[in-house]
Amino acid sequence: MGFKCGIVGLPNVGKSTLFNALTRTAAAQAANFPFCTIEPNVGEVSVPDTRLETLAEMAQSKETIPTRLTFVDIAGLVKGASKGEGLGNQFLANIREVDAVAHVLRCFEDDDVTHVDGRVDPIADAETIETELMLADLESIERRQQNLVRKLKSGDKEAKEAERLLGLAKTALEEGRPARTVVVEKEDLKAWETLQLLTAKPVLYVCNVEESAAAEGNEHSAKVAAMAAEQGAGSVVISAAIEEEISQLDDAERAEFLEEMGLTEAGLDRLIRAGYDLLGLITYFTVGPKEARAWTVTEGTKAPQAAGVIHGDFEKGFIRAETTSYLDFVENGGETGAKEAGKVRLEGKEYVVSDGDVMHFRFNT
Repeated sequence: MGFKCGIVGLPNVGKSTLFNALTRTAAAQAANFPFCTIEPNVGEVSVPDTRLETLAEMAQSKETIPTRLTFVDIAGLVKGASKGEGLGNQFLANIREVDAVAHVLRCFEDDDVTHVDGRVDPIADAETIETELMLADLESIERRQQNLVRKLKSGDKEAKEAERLLGLAKTALEEGRPARTVVVEKEDLKAWETLQLLTAKPVLYVCNVEESAAAEGNEHSAKVAAMAAEQGAGSVVISAAIEEEISQLDDAERAEFLEEMGLTEAGLDRLIRAGYDLLGLITYFTVGPKEARAWTVTEGTKAPQAAGVIHGDFEKGFIRAETTSYLDFVENGGETGAKEAGKVRLEGKEYVVSDGDVMHFRFNT
């Protein structure tokens, strides 16, 4: 699995321009007026990982298959969206389907690009979005609580559990805190996720800056970074204009362009890394002459569940996982050398997968 990230923000902050650049498509119409994105656009990108390329070369794999990341460009939100203003209802429905929310914030000055509120203030923009999502969550909670009344009277256990969790979320929201600030016990996580609260989703703030600030950011992005740190959220600086230019270049031209701009990597790489950190995602690899492939799992995933990402039968019939760390695999010249050096471990059902593991699963059919 990769993960699905919803790109949200006020109109004209650069969402569609960024989406077009990141997915290297022109699927989203970028225009200087609100609501140019009417339907959510979905695009997939390969997750860049130089380790996969190295492994494929060493194993002389015929095919190299990176893991994928899905971006969803969602219609611009305005104040009052929780009450259906603008494209509010559609926005709120689409955002429920993603794993994380990337708030694109305007951190550039440009008189030629209209701001829906006539000013450049990324903190206020973030608060507008958060407020609308919190209001929508409160409304959703109240509806759910009303629907639980009859079940609660009959002593339904699941209803009691739902009512308790809804109460925790409601308290936080009424105190002006998003649902993601609620400390949820491990045994409650599944039930909590079924509530589908918008503000429970992890947030990544994407600071869209002018080209000259792409490397170091600017005064606006510094304020956003401070806000993100305070919230325990992620933040990343990107120039949508630069990403758009990069998306049109081949590999050699891209490297040269990045160097000229004083950048060590494209914004896409930073965005993916920040997203992976936010969601606690890691990558493991399967390598052979047929293909070298990257797989994404959440941190803390055990070997059978990691095998299940490839195929359900792998998890059901799991016996063991022949496991080598990426460094051991490379330093010993591949699988054969790693085995001769005693670096291939036989791991069982309780083994917790580490980032960079090269794995070969044994299972019963």
